[in-house]
Amino acid sequence: MKRWSLTRLLVAAAAATSLVLSGCDNAGPPSGGSKGSIHVLGLNGGPFQDLKKLTKEHFTAETGIKVDYTLLPENRARATAAHEFESQAGHYDVAIVGSYEVPIYSKRGWLTPLNSYARADKSFDQNDMFPNLMASLTGTDGKIYAEPFFGEGSFLMYRKDLFQKNRLTMPPNPTWDQVASLAAKVDGTDGAKGICLRGLPGWGQNLAPINTVVNTFGGAWYDMKWNAQLTSPAFKKAVGFYVDLVRKYGQPHAYRSGVLENLSSFVAGKCAMMYDGTSLASLIEADSSTVKGKVGYVPAPHDKTQKAGWLWAWSWAIQNAGKNKDAAWKFISWASSRQYYEQVGKQLGWTAVPAGSRRSLYANPEFQKASAGWYRQEYLAETNSADPRNPGVSPRPYTGIQYVDIPEFADLGDKVSQEISSAIAGRQSVDTALQKSQELAQAAAAKYRTS
Repeated sequence: MKRWSLTRLLVAAAAATSLVLSGCDNAGPPSGGSKGSIHVLGLNGGPFQDLKKLTKEHFTAETGIKVDYTLLPENRARATAAHEFESQAGHYDVAIVGSYEVPIYSKRGWLTPLNSYARADKSFDQNDMFPNLMASLTGTDGKIYAEPFFGEGSFLMYRKDLFQKNRLTMPPNPTWDQVASLAAKVDGTDGAKGICLRGLPGWGQNLAPINTVVNTFGGAWYDMKWNAQLTSPAFKKAVGFYVDLVRKYGQPHAYRSGVLENLSSFVAGKCAMMYDGTSLASLIEADSSTVKGKVGYVPAPHDKTQKAGWLWAWSWAIQNAGKNKDAAWKFISWASSRQYYEQVGKQLGWTAVPAGSRRSLYANPEFQKASAGWYRQEYLAETNSADPRNPGVSPRPYTGIQYVDIPEFADLGDKVSQEISSAIAGRQSVDTALQKSQELAQAAAAKYRTS
């Protein structure tokens, strides 16, 4: 097996995650900040553009620290961050990282622990963060290595009007068997498909929801000795269920559909149900959505576990080689603060607030009013998402709900997702896809295996 550097393995993750962003801002790496300025690496999406828009007026005015942003498409941002942290180049004082990367980077000693900064910063209120979200940003040594900018769980979205037309009732905490039965009954109503599910290849595309099904069906990628389990009965049942559900009642050409394609279909009224991230709710309820006010939200469907949702956070981190750590923390403290969320809410609208990380936001009456259709279920999705340390029913040697926290998973997950997507397309059976995937997973974990 070809040995890849850790950067190359992590760059492979750039193909897909829970959100796909485009465009860029500032193409080349900066030369490093000074005491009066810092360089920040982020994604070129709405929440980050809003952050940039409000920085001078609030953060710089208060601290005197200027911020130079490099905002890149997600694939380029991942690649840039991977190189930055591995090389400890010092180009960026603060960089955005995902829940998948934090455990890997912290084990390598690339990140600055943030506990002492948070303790000394009395206004930050670390305890306001969702505990399960912070579990994915905490190292095995118990230290916090990143602070969330925004997070998301997953839930099931359904068309209340189509269910009413068919005299169907959505259970408050549905099982996957109930969802499959409902999809069959509502399929075709007003031209809508029964359920939209991700089929597009990518460890952060189709594997994100598939892994939550695997977990709650009792499956796992590896046993405690790092033997691959992709051909186990539970894993096969979960993937077979997902593939069968999307092939029978899902959107046409589902193997080409990722999060954005499914979102587009759902807001256009072409899906009766959709299982995906909580961050999509504000777009579903936007004025431009044809289904605004017609959608209900319930927790992620489950089977053998009671909690089955995924958990993801885009978070701020400081590299160990950073020379402006105090200024970097001041930025993180502001960009992840209750104060910043209030600034966004008052100036840009409460539905623009990067939600999913602080419990206090969901207690804010103004946010509740603006997001009345979904805030309660979004809150429950965050608090009731599966535990990334133990998301299923069997012990496992890794952390992660929709991923496995080893560097090799970036490449492995993409390859396995391609095999499953091929099964969704009808080009091969689920058994064949998982047999190929089993061999890939066994090889990827060779160095972790014990006798």
